[in-house]
Amino acid sequence: MQLKKCHAVVTGGGSGIGAAIACALSDAGASVTLVGRRRAALEAVAATLSGPFHLAPADVSDRPSVDAAFAAAREAMGPITILINNAGVAPSGPFAKASLDDWRAAMGVNLDALFHCCQAALPDLLAADAGRIITIASTAGVKGYAYTAPYVASKHGAVGLMRALATEYATTGLTANAVCPGFTDTDIVAHAVDNIQAKTGRSAQEARAELARFNPQKRLIEPKEVAETVLWLCQASSRSITGQAIMVAGGEVM
Repeated sequence: MQLKKCHAVVTGGGSGIGAAIACALSDAGASVTLVGRRRAALEAVAATLSGPFHLAPADVSDRPSVDAAFAAAREAMGPITILINNAGVAPSGPFAKASLDDWRAAMGVNLDALFHCCQAALPDLLAADAGRIITIASTAGVKGYAYTAPYVASKHGAVGLMRALATEYATTGLTANAVCPGFTDTDIVAHAVDNIQAKTGRSAQEARAELARFNPQKRLIEPKEVAETVLWLCQASSRSITGQAIMVAGGEVM
């Protein structure tokens, strides 16, 4: 129960990687606030947690919504000691056909939300003995993929922000890191599979194999693997790990 006195806020906590992280942190003793747009999804995940929790439905791309959610979380569970920036979207399509609305939608959830959430939690994190910001970025935060320009750009920004915060707050107890999974077996990948099927006529199995081929282990990453990496970064003994982009990608070359 190494995180017994911690309060972790997990954005995008209603499914996939966020849900796996919430469960791992709860099992380690942390109180967990789940943030997401869909209350029903948050409630379903909360039912699987082993410890105290709070639900904070919010749109992380909207600053007033974030401020209200974090204030409610603080009142319910105490000061925030761990911030997990997990909420994200992964649009795809040719760059030439991307609209400004497409671009802003990706940036709003994948990058603007980090600005909102990090600032909203910062006073608590700096006051903690071992504050933690962990952003779930992607291998797209350190390399390029075709047909995902807004996503790649936003994830590069996410990694850059963590490096900037790690440097700025290096003399405090706060660390900031990015965890960069390869293609992971989540709803986002399921939607990508559907998109590949619709555009190419390939079967679901072929579409999944197309995504898994980026991983030298020829498989999709499991959400639990990402959660275990996050759990390690949350421990007090990981205080020297900061400003990093940690790959969970089966050896995918950057």
